[in-house]
Amino acid sequence: MSAPDTAADWRPSNRIGVHSLVWVGGWNDAQARQAIASTAEAGYDLIELSVLQPEQASAEVIANTRKVLDEHGIGAALSLGLDDATDVSSDDDDVVAAGRARLSAALDYVRDIGADYLGGVIFSKLGRYTAPVTERGYANSVESIAQLADKAAASGITLGIEFCNRYETNVVNTCAETLAFIEATDRDNVVAHLDTYHMNIEETSFAEPVRLAAAAGKLGYVHVGESHRGQLGTGSIPWQQFFGALREVRYDGVVTFESFSSKVVNPTLSSTLAIWRNLWDDSMELATGAREFLRREYGA
Repeated sequence: MSAPDTAADWRPSNRIGVHSLVWVGGWNDAQARQAIASTAEAGYDLIELSVLQPEQASAEVIANTRKVLDEHGIGAALSLGLDDATDVSSDDDDVVAAGRARLSAALDYVRDIGADYLGGVIFSKLGRYTAPVTERGYANSVESIAQLADKAAASGITLGIEFCNRYETNVVNTCAETLAFIEATDRDNVVAHLDTYHMNIEETSFAEPVRLAAAAGKLGYVHVGESHRGQLGTGSIPWQQFFGALREVRYDGVVTFESFSSKVVNPTLSSTLAIWRNLWDDSMELATGAREFLRREYGA
C-alpha cells in the first residue's frame, strides 16, 4: 500500500499520555495504583510521572510502579525540574555535581520502571531567574545533558529538552533555542519537547516550531496544555493550527495532556508553577474530557 499523499489523508497513531498530577500529588504505592488505574480507565496509553527527587524513591515503590503499569498495560515517561540546589546551569561546581547526581538517579528510575523517556526542565532549575544564563552556566548545562545522554543511550532512553517560558527557565525559551542547545550536546538521543502552554507565551506561531523541530529530526515529545492550564478547548490555544502542523509533519511520538489545579497539590511544584486556584475539581471528568477532545480535534 502506498503512503498517503497529503497530511489530510494521514491518521495519527500517537500514544496519548496524561500527567500524573491530574490524579495525585505524590507517588507512593497507593498513589501509583490510583493514578495508573485511573489513566487506563480514562482511555490513555501512557502516564507521565513527575518525580522531583528521584534519589529518594524506594526500590519497593519503583518495583510496584512497574508491576502496576504492566497490570494495566500502561506505558510511562518521567519528567522533572531541577531546583536551586541541583541547577546544572549554575556556575557553582558543587551545585552542578548535585544536579548531575539527581539526573542520574532519574535515569535509573526511568530504566527500572521499563520506560524510555526522561524529559522536562532537566537542563536548569525550574523557576524564575533574575539574570540571563552565563556562558559558563550554559556550557555546564550542555555538558551535563551530553553526559546524561551517553548513559541514557546504554538503556535505550531518550532525553527531552522541554523549553519553557521566561518565568520558569533562562536557558531555552523557544524551539529555535532548544534546537541550538541540542546541537551543542551533539547527541542523537536528545530531542525537543514542545509544550503548547509555554509556546503560547514565547512563540509567534504554533505551526512553525513544529515544522522547525521536525525538519531537524528532533521533534520528540509533545505536551498539550491549555493557555490557563485547565481543560483543553476552554482557553486561547489555536488547536487546529497546532494539530494541523503535527499532522503535516506526520508526528508519531507521544502526546501527553498536562493540566494543574490546586485540587491536586504537590507542595513544591504547585508553588514553583504558581498553581493558586482550582481550574478543575474532578480529575476523571477532566481527563476523560481531554481524551475526547484529542480524539475529536486531533484524531488520536
